[in-house]
Amino acid sequence: MTSRDFTADAKPGSFRPSAGIGVLELRSKLLDFTRAYFRAKGLWEVETPLLSRDIVVDAYLEPFTTRSDSGSECRPPSPESELFLQTSPEFGMKRLLASGASSIFQITRAFRRGEIGRLHNPEFTILEWYHVGASYHDEMEFVEDLVCAFFEAANGLIAVGSPAEGRARRLLPRPFPRSSYDALFQGLLGTGVLDKTSSELSELAHTAGIEPPPGLAVDDVDGWLNLLLALKAEPEMTQQPAVFLYDYPASQAALARIRPGRPPVAERFELYLSGVEICNGYQELTDPRELRRRIALQQALRQREGSRPLPTESRLLAAMEAGLPECSGVALGFDRLLMTAVGASSLADVIAFPFDCA
Repeated sequence: MTSRDFTADAKPGSFRPSAGIGVLELRSKLLDFTRAYFRAKGLWEVETPLLSRDIVVDAYLEPFTTRSDSGSECRPPSPESELFLQTSPEFGMKRLLASGASSIFQITRAFRRGEIGRLHNPEFTILEWYHVGASYHDEMEFVEDLVCAFFEAANGLIAVGSPAEGRARRLLPRPFPRSSYDALFQGLLGTGVLDKTSSELSELAHTAGIEPPPGLAVDDVDGWLNLLLALKAEPEMTQQPAVFLYDYPASQAALARIRPGRPPVAERFELYLSGVEICNGYQELTDPRELRRRIALQQALRQREGSRPLPTESRLLAAMEAGLPECSGVALGFDRLLMTAVGASSLADVIAFPFDCA
């Protein structure tokens, strides 16, 4: 690690990277560190397609598309020729698990249209892994160990006296606090939220001084929950170096298992570092019938929002029907983890060429 600047001098229209050469060198070494860390923990690295006819059907994730043939005047492109850039490697990795793979990891690119800003780039580096036979609580322990080791490695690689030294994070205090979704709001609002109606959530937002955005429907329970999370809970979490939030609303399970109860909850967690969401972990859904039900629900939500329909049949469904083993999984934003480890304020500070200068 040299003492070269971590801050690039790239100007609009410049060929230069937005991140300094020093941080890009550090990035390379931390990618090596991450791969070695996972191998030492007994996981093996896999590769799955970036282009596929299969895609996660999510009401709020929009994939990039391309075609395997361009057609002609006489023969236009067929629907079967449409391919999707993957929003995560989840489908491919679960197909491997259903085929007998043991615990596995992958560092790859993921693509999501319309996600751009300080903490978003349409093309980003994702670290995803699955532990066969583990619980999502086990996974929180694994994530905490990984993140602390990553911060230690980053601090050890940053040269003394370099411009980055003063901005780099010190070691994170352990253990990381953990809070269930409902308990967090119990502490902030004096009441849990998972059993509330949309009108009750609206009243809680009003009492907390939160102004709803135009277009938020009165009956949109998840919309009100997300509003309270973004404007009431996440600002509080910026005051904590690290915190796990777990047991999310059952309506926000994605591909996580739902635990019955009053109320039922999604066995899912997220890690926040100083208020920045770093990863999403699940006790993985293994029931193909439930997956079909959720796909249909997400498709209906997409159509309600005016988004294009996505394919509802996939090789993941076939894999789950054959038998997906009990497992937990995590998707972690590598760019965000690096950003927090070096004390940067934007993803553009830790990637070479973000979307606006790619």
